[in-house]
Amino acid sequence: MTTQTTAQLTSLNIAILTVSDTRDESTDRSGNFLKEQVIEEGHNVVEKVILPDDKYAIRAQVAHWIAQDKVESVLITGGTGFASRDVTPEAVTPLFDKEIVGFGEVFRHISYLEIGNSTIQSRALAGVSNNTVIFCMPGSTGACKTAWSKIIKDQLDSRHKPCNYASLIKRPQSN
Repeated sequence: MTTQTTAQLTSLNIAILTVSDTRDESTDRSGNFLKEQVIEEGHNVVEKVILPDDKYAIRAQVAHWIAQDKVESVLITGGTGFASRDVTPEAVTPLFDKEIVGFGEVFRHISYLEIGNSTIQSRALAGVSNNTVIFCMPGSTGACKTAWSKIIKDQLDSRHKPCNYASLIKRPQSN
């Protein structure tokens, strides 16, 4: 059983990346959903970017964010399927210091209960890189809602017990 304490939330600085060849700011429902949820939960969105399905552009953007002290988590939506242009796992996996294997496993389990065996086409994954936690989820708004509400929201909440990633990732340095 998981719980939240009554302690005050430690707000995190979160970057959001939408990977899509077809979306722009006005049609980015999944990225905008994540942005709204991050803010609603009391965290800060430091940057939101939309990039095409290009392995090296994705890797460069994520590498840029994880090199910054101000970014503590990266949420990536899109590019986790099996279409020829889906390259998010290939782009980010080389950046991981440690993979969070359980994220993909739990996401697919929950997703299986919602959409059945089509969930095997999801390559959702997560990892930690330079003390920045990175979550990669499918591009559909429904998948982002599942990942956020049933896994990520709690794992980025410093009050979530018995454990969370907020307590493991870096804090911005004071000037």
